Amino acid sequence: SDLEVAQHFATSKDGTKIPYFMISKKGIKLDGSNPTLLYGYGGFEISLGPRYATTVGISWLEKGGVYVEANIRGGGEYGPQWHQSALKENRNKSYEDFIAVGEHLVASNVCTPKTLACRGGSNGGLLTGNMLVQAPDLFGAIHIAVPLLDMQRYHKLLAGASWMAEYGDPDTDDWKNFLYKYSPYHNIDETREKYPAVLLTTSTRDDRVHPAHARKMVKKLWDLGEGKEWPVYYYENMEGGHGGAADSKQSAFMTSLSYEFMWRALTKE
Repeated sequence: SDLEVAQHFATSKDGTKIPYFMISKKGIKLDGSNPTLLYGYGGFEISLGPRYATTVGISWLEKGGVYVEANIRGGGEYGPQWHQSALKENRNKSYEDFIAVGEHLVASNVCTPKTLACRGGSNGGLLTGNMLVQAPDLFGAIHIAVPLLDMQRYHKLLAGASWMAEYGDPDTDDWKNFLYKYSPYHNIDETREKYPAVLLTTSTRDDRVHPAHARKMVKKLWDLGEGKEWPVYYYENMEGGHGGAADSKQSAFMTSLSYEFMWRALTKE
């Protein structure tokens, strides 16, 4: 194989070492020009690890891109404590970890902010939604898939109430104490003249995370961004559940849509 996998560590805001895996073709030049895709999840004790995903290989690696998976807190890479350290009022640690990995990639000359994209879905969509509002200058493109974005009302929509142990209860002081800080819908900066290119995708029939999250976010971005450099794209698949596709053909289309969007945004092709 002409691919290689390497593990590196970034230092988060509180000094914690955050591991990440970087997959690329052997011998890439560290000159900042590599289109780099950073993926994360950071929730519900779900672990990410190095693996070969055919879609990533064909859509990204074979074209010369770099693929990175960040093992941020909230996941289960180091056991229950790694998960529990980013619950509720400490959820910001997940986002600080992800930002630290992105900044480490830039500092290592793997990429620049203009050649760095991030992608995440579901809880990972909340993650990448927060990258849009918390670290917009770090990324050239962002894909926010089947996301939670309105953390004031998430518990009133579909399965949202079952996640309060993870995020907190917006009907209590949790909202003013910490939840609003990582509610992307409530933290769009209308004074900004420029945001990175962003693609939001959802499914009309998502039975876990209501499509209202993505719909409301897109509408607000379009309204506040009128006349500004806020390139916002939206695609809602009429079928499929939380996975966003009902069959292999739809899944292939959604995957192609995501990777092509990010590649074009980073390379201007």
